[in-house]
Amino acid sequence: MSSSPAILPISNPQSPAILSAASGGSLQSQGPVTTPAFRVFINHISESLRHGLSQRKPWAELADRTAFSKPESLSEATSRIRKNYSYFRVNYLAVVALILGFSLVSHPFSLILLVGLLSSWIFLYLFRPSDQPLVVFGRTFKDSETLILLVLLSVFVVFLTSVGSVLVSALLVGVALVCAHGAFRVPEDLFLDEQDNVSPGFLSFFSSAASSAAAAAVPVAART
Repeated sequence: MSSSPAILPISNPQSPAILSAASGGSLQSQGPVTTPAFRVFINHISESLRHGLSQRKPWAELADRTAFSKPESLSEATSRIRKNYSYFRVNYLAVVALILGFSLVSHPFSLILLVGLLSSWIFLYLFRPSDQPLVVFGRTFKDSETLILLVLLSVFVVFLTSVGSVLVSALLVGVALVCAHGAFRVPEDLFLDEQDNVSPGFLSFFSSAASSAAAAAVPVAART
């Protein structure tokens, strides 16, 4: 009796092109919120905010009434503002941010417009995958066209609605309050370190956060 020939196992591995297409499809399916660049950007901003707020001075020292006196000249007032800002930088920026936030909350329509504008920049341009063009009503927009539309939208929201006036008014009130406090607060009792005078400031995390986000986006772009 003749035996049947042995059946050899046959493997059908996927080709590298299919694997790359599958991995590329999974990357393309990621939204802007799940991209590594967006996560790095958010994490870096939160860490920078926590680090900056940890450097704030005691509020009791900021509001010490015994340290206030009228400046004798404009030059003395300017010198006081410069020294007090170097020392109370984080506190001053927190005060301006609180005034700006209170002004926006008291104008909910302006707050909604501003949040919508910032969201448009973040999700439609900054962290939108380069391989996913913007499609609106069946029309595909290039990156340059998307940028022009966002710039026009920003001009409309800031200059042709109440958003611009609310922001400018709140910033002017905050800056005026900071300058008044800095001019009347005597800085002689403050320990002004040389390192504080050359510090880049509380809002310097924007540039470093953007660079970190760009560095995180390079591997993703290379894989796609």
